[in-house]
Order: sequence, then C-alpha cells, then structure tokens
Amino acid sequence: MHKSRRGWGGRSGHAMVEFALGSTILVTVFAGAFQYGFIFYQYNALENAVINGAHFASQYRYDSLTSTPSNTFQTAVQNMVVYGDPTGTNTTPLVKNLASSNVNISVGMLGSGTALVPVSVTVFITGYTIDAIFGKFTCTNKPAVTYAYQGIFAPNP
Repeated sequence: MHKSRRGWGGRSGHAMVEFALGSTILVTVFAGAFQYGFIFYQYNALENAVINGAHFASQYRYDSLTSTPSNTFQTAVQNMVVYGDPTGTNTTPLVKNLASSNVNISVGMLGSGTALVPVSVTVFITGYTIDAIFGKFTCTNKPAVTYAYQGIFAPNP
C-alpha cells in the first residue's frame, strides 16, 4: 500500500516557518538579555573599583591647600581605581580599557581663606565606554562615590 502526502493538506512547510520565526524571536531575546547582563557586570566591576578608590582617598594624606588635589594624591587615587594598587606597580587594569585619565577626583573643602580643610572626597568616572557586543554605554560622571575625608591633612607649604 502506498501512502501519499495528500493527507497533510499542504502543511508540510509550516514547521520550518514556525521554527524560523520562533528562533528569531528567541535569539533576539537571549541576545538582549546577554547584552544587558554584560553591561551590568562591567558597570558593577567599575563601581567596585571606584568604591575602593574613594575609600582609599578618604584616608590618604591630603597635601594640598586647595580643593585641587596635588599630583601625588591624584596619581595614587587614580592608580588605586585603575589598578587596585596606589603605587601603580600592577599594570593590568581591574576593568578592561580603564585608564587613569577616566578617573576624576573632587575634594570638598570647608572654611575660608587659609583655614580650608578637606571634608569629603568624591571619585567618579568620565569618558569610559563599556563596549558590549551589540552597542556601547558611555559613563559620564558615573559611577560616583563620596566619602567623608578622615585622613591626615598635611599641606605642603
């Protein structure tokens, strides 16, 4: 007995069309979830680096008479954020493609004239781009972390 395919009623290609449409939607959803997760992971690593750098800055000797940090202070904090080490001996950035030029420091001062003292330190990232597979996310003044200054204030005369 020979069976013909006429009993299918012309539906033999529907499974292929359904698979093509379904897989396109699933791949798009999974790619979007991966993209979001990757950016979130990179941003979290960047935020942890900034938290560690701000914590270090809040306890490091501040040696400037103004709210503009000295080169020594700024370099130590930038190295702490980028490399996890204030001396900069580690040459591998904690976050891919993060550079010292992306790390900014703002010191809040209290008082007037020659009686200024540091009261807070803010560390933030500007100009860093998280390169994801399907796009980019640029950090402008974020993440930012502020700590009360608790270090030794010893300005150079």
